[in-house]
Amino acid sequence: MSRGAEPGPDGVLRCPWALSAPDYLGYHDLEWGAPLHGDNAMFERLTLEAFQSGLSWLIILRKRPAFRTAFAGFSIPDVAEFDERDVERLLADTGIVRNRSKIEAAVANARVALTIDGGLSAMLWSYAPEVPRKAPRTLDDVPGVTPESTALSKDLKKRGMKFVGPTTAHALMQATGMVDDHVVDCWRAKVAD
Repeated sequence: MSRGAEPGPDGVLRCPWALSAPDYLGYHDLEWGAPLHGDNAMFERLTLEAFQSGLSWLIILRKRPAFRTAFAGFSIPDVAEFDERDVERLLADTGIVRNRSKIEAAVANARVALTIDGGLSAMLWSYAPEVPRKAPRTLDDVPGVTPESTALSKDLKKRGMKFVGPTTAHALMQATGMVDDHVVDCWRAKVAD
């Protein structure tokens, strides 16, 4: 079913997914698709997108404060120092998603992020398309994977990062404003039709 922008409780047109829960409404209006920079900020989003894999984003969004506490505010140097005791602590933390593979991936990814010349944020943003694509008319027009997200995923994996497949990479690109996947009539859409 093809769904374009729909009016929210205030009558403003938004991407229809934003209207399915109050948490989504705020996230859509204030964060999703807004350009985000900074190594720790981008590491947080990369980590949360990895934890979302196979789950609803709403679960991650609601647990984000606990994730921030559990992962030292997503400070890359701090998470890179986590050891097996920290992994066990995180596995016991009911405030987050307790998945050993994803927790270990977050720690390993922080260690990789420390080695990236120029920093994680600049490296990730280097994969943003130079020319914005045509704005999607409906949710059916929003891709799950793009050539850029596939290339980004390959680069991250080559560096040793985990839980960074092309779909996760594209979700990161959407969330951090590297691409604008707001449907064309949404008030947040930046790309002209």
